[in-house]
Amino acid sequence: MKVYFTFDARPDLQKQLVEQFPEVEFVFRKGIHAEDLETAEVIVTYGEDLTDAHIEQAYNLKWIFVASAGIEQMPKQAIANKNILVSNVRGIHKKPMAESILAHILSLKRCLPYIYNNQRNKIWNKRGGRPTELNGSTALIIGPGAIGGEIGRLLQAFDVYTIGCNRSGNPAEYMNETYPLDELAEQLPKADIVISILPSTDETEHLIQYEHFELMPEHAIFMNFGRGNLVATDVLIRALEEKLIQHAVLDVFEEEPLPAESSLWDLDNVTISPHCSSHSSRYLERSFEILIPSLEKYLQGDTNLENKMEILRGY
Repeated sequence: MKVYFTFDARPDLQKQLVEQFPEVEFVFRKGIHAEDLETAEVIVTYGEDLTDAHIEQAYNLKWIFVASAGIEQMPKQAIANKNILVSNVRGIHKKPMAESILAHILSLKRCLPYIYNNQRNKIWNKRGGRPTELNGSTALIIGPGAIGGEIGRLLQAFDVYTIGCNRSGNPAEYMNETYPLDELAEQLPKADIVISILPSTDETEHLIQYEHFELMPEHAIFMNFGRGNLVATDVLIRALEEKLIQHAVLDVFEEEPLPAESSLWDLDNVTISPHCSSHSSRYLERSFEILIPSLEKYLQGDTNLENKMEILRGY
């Protein structure tokens, strides 16, 4: 059986796989190579390089392991038509993403951008910046899954009251309260911090409208770390220009890379993070912690793998 990586994994991780699975032929490439595509039974990919034509050409393909959480750029219908098993690494992002989100919140609350700017300009001013406390705040987490739960856990350590909004309204881990998404509007006025970790689905596209920003307190921080199409870019710009909220922290955008001509670059109440909140030196290491036991099960004929996905639903 051939397992074909469309990226070149770290040498130590490659060695671990080869030694642990001597019966498997592993191929590590940068990009798509036709000869490997045609003969591989398993493909390991970041999910952005496969096309409809590739899926048609992959005659022996049975399983795609996606070393990422998002699959929106994958040829989903072609994969579904061939009943190809898909699983991903959902959950491995929770530690680095939660730390990134907490870092941004604390930076704004404790006026670190102001302090750094004064340092660059050799200004000694300990009375400016108007620092506030995270302690005692209320955070509304839209999409309290694995990542949202980890954010909730860290925020609760700062005595932050956490409210979750998910599809079902069922209780979620590390949320003091949980409500269904159709009650989002009722929860927004309570939130000092609004954090979205939602994936990209038909239901979540442009879920946040101008009216939602009107419902947020003027001192609110809005953070989008899920997918960029949660809110239309022009709506977001209008809300920030009108200062309906205090600040936005954006790690994802409708168009990536964010165009140089975008008005978002020029606003003083937005932090632009180039879709890097999940980056970590331990990213592939954590991915392999899911891949290895999944490969063991697959070799035994068990296709009930961790993070098995319904490809057409997007999760």
